[in-house]
Amino acid sequence: MRLFLSLAAIGLGLALPATAMAAQAQRKGVDWTTHVTQTPAGTYVIGNPAARVKLVEYVSYTCPHCADFAVKAEPVLKDKMVRSGSTSVEIRHFIRDRLDLAAALIARCGGAAKFASLNTAMSAQQKTWLARGMDYEQANGQRIGTYPLAAQMRALADGAGLSAIGKAGGLSDAQIGACLADRAAADRVVAITTAAPDTIEGTPGFFINGKQAMGVFTWDALQPLLRAAGAR
Repeated sequence: MRLFLSLAAIGLGLALPATAMAAQAQRKGVDWTTHVTQTPAGTYVIGNPAARVKLVEYVSYTCPHCADFAVKAEPVLKDKMVRSGSTSVEIRHFIRDRLDLAAALIARCGGAAKFASLNTAMSAQQKTWLARGMDYEQANGQRIGTYPLAAQMRALADGAGLSAIGKAGGLSDAQIGACLADRAAADRVVAITTAAPDTIEGTPGFFINGKQAMGVFTWDALQPLLRAAGAR
């Protein structure tokens, strides 16, 4: 189900052709999984900017289907297709709730240098932190709802264990606090969601080279489409 949220609503030189560049990278042994760039819209692209296959993924960190996709796709999508340079993945946030926003703010907190690893950690550890976060919010939601935005985000992040994930990923406590208190950063994440096309059916949602993969939500369904587009 589509769910667009505002902060108020939640309380809160000459380039090589793409194929040539990818082939050159493979010959040189470049690991494109470590290459992350930020777009003008604030989204992050993991992999070769000139990849022949450009995958856009709409992600909600509190969506179990998104976490399941990430875990099942990683051995091929990340470790082969992205690593080789044939494929890039642009992550676009699709915020559903306050915990989702807190997770996104921490995943983005270290910028491009840490985004890929923190993005992976959010999915890999979702079952643990999401259950904790839901329990914490149920017990404390009314109280923290009276807090300013920064305090709400920090309380949820600490209660769910998201802050601990950030620290394990190399963020300092001060960095986490600053990122969770950054209203402009929160507005930017929500703006990515509100800019999503009306055709998005749910999360995860995918576009391959600009064309939406309708009715596709799993790795088993997406993989043959990526192969047909030239992912290797």
